[in-house]
Amino acid sequence: MTFALSEEHEQFRVSVRDFAEQVIAPHVAQWDRDHHFPVEVIHQMGDLGLFGLTAPEEYGGSGGDFTSLCVAIEEIGRIDQALGITLEAAVGLGINPILTHGTQAQKQAWLPELVSGQKLAGFGLTEPGAGSDAGATRTKAELREGNWVVNGSKQFITNSGSKITSLVTVTARTGERADDRPEISTIIIPAGTPGFTAEKGYDKLGWNISDTHPLSFVDVVVPEENLLGERGRGYAQFLAALDDGRVAISALAVGCIQACLDFSVKYANERTAFGVPIGTKQGVAFQIADLQVMVSAARALTYQAAWLKDSGSSMQEFKQAASVAKLYSSEAAVTATRIATQVAGGYGFMEENPMARFYRDAKILEIGEGTSEVQRMLIARGLGLPVE
Repeated sequence: MTFALSEEHEQFRVSVRDFAEQVIAPHVAQWDRDHHFPVEVIHQMGDLGLFGLTAPEEYGGSGGDFTSLCVAIEEIGRIDQALGITLEAAVGLGINPILTHGTQAQKQAWLPELVSGQKLAGFGLTEPGAGSDAGATRTKAELREGNWVVNGSKQFITNSGSKITSLVTVTARTGERADDRPEISTIIIPAGTPGFTAEKGYDKLGWNISDTHPLSFVDVVVPEENLLGERGRGYAQFLAALDDGRVAISALAVGCIQACLDFSVKYANERTAFGVPIGTKQGVAFQIADLQVMVSAARALTYQAAWLKDSGSSMQEFKQAASVAKLYSSEAAVTATRIATQVAGGYGFMEENPMARFYRDAKILEIGEGTSEVQRMLIARGLGLPVE
């Protein structure tokens, strides 16, 4: 097995890095303090083509590969994790379900504005009683006289309540199977539909710049043709989206670790104690060396998994690689923020230090798109172990 980023990928990395450093970095601390979602920056990311990297040209995309998307997420995430997850969710959970499962009419109606970054879409799966156990979904959609009537609620849904959100796709019970298990389907619900409310945004530990809301649906009526994909396949659609999402989260974690490494090297060379830079002390230097190991390993696992997807490897091999990458990279990112904060000493405890923001942002990487516990379970099953 051989894989490496091409010269085109590295050139693309430079362009995204320049954008992130010039457009996002000067304002990100204030946006984080204000919990401000910068719509104008989302549009600029769209102008750069970031939302259309994997979409076909007929919908305004560039028809590129998954690896390119991971590069973009890493570089945006190196400056701000919240905008990195905004990109990841917009493509992986907003665009991809419609691109993969939508009818031609649905694609033509929704994709051009999503691909251009003029609009965003969310994916409503998680509920108060159905997180990792997505089969416990309680939201219901009943088919009445050619319309779906949706009732229920969702929580922790990204890109679901901004002023540029155009739709949310939601999983809902649409019936019962012969074995008495719920039939789960996916329904497209346009923003502004009567009865659909994006409640007040969350006051989160981190990702303060991202748009995240609880959603409620009270007798929401949408046409029957708003069914996304085959009836009863909503759970399978969700699982497919998660495989890609795990690699994308891993790329976001790589950006976090790289930011910690960059900060720590610079700070250890500039900060002096006892008349010498603190980087001369093994207690500091060895921790920073560990950061280099972490980012190298996380990056290798991430882009190996991305390469497996782009090269058309077996789904089983890709799923295993995705879980391995996500588990290692997310946990390494949490450790990296602790190390970078420790290197900075008292300054690391101050909100003016960017590592404070990365410290707050990192924890969710071990939770979103499948917790670390879920990843270990999936990896064990991939090894043939009968774990429950």
